[in-house]
Amino acid sequence: QVQLVESGGGLVQAGGSLRLSCSASRLPLSNYTIGWFRQAPGQEREFVAVISWIGAYTYYGDSVKGRFTISRDNGKNTVYLQMNSLKPEDTAVYYCAAVFGTFLTRQAMGAPGTYRYWGQGTQVAVSS
Repeated sequence: QVQLVESGGGLVQAGGSLRLSCSASRLPLSNYTIGWFRQAPGQEREFVAVISWIGAYTYYGDSVKGRFTISRDNGKNTVYLQMNSLKPEDTAVYYCAAVFGTFLTRQAMGAPGTYRYWGQGTQVAVSS
């Protein structure tokens, strides 16, 4: 059974940093486009960042651009989300998601429905 696992969430003060990890069993992430999404209570799931399966193309949501960085380590079968200059409005459950390698438009990369596999999420809380 394919399983994505997020880790690295926690409580941090505004201005601080966290690094989230997304790892997988039975899924070579190097063959997958990996997205990060987040969902705050009462809100829709929001696109955060994506890294493509080939060429390591990256794309970010407007609210995190310049503060967050997505990267992958294929040797460790892990994708990371480095989050700097965190703000209280970044508080949410963060999910990683995977879709098998194919050429996607930017719009498709940012859509939750594009992704086949999802993790259970990791909570990030930023205090003011």
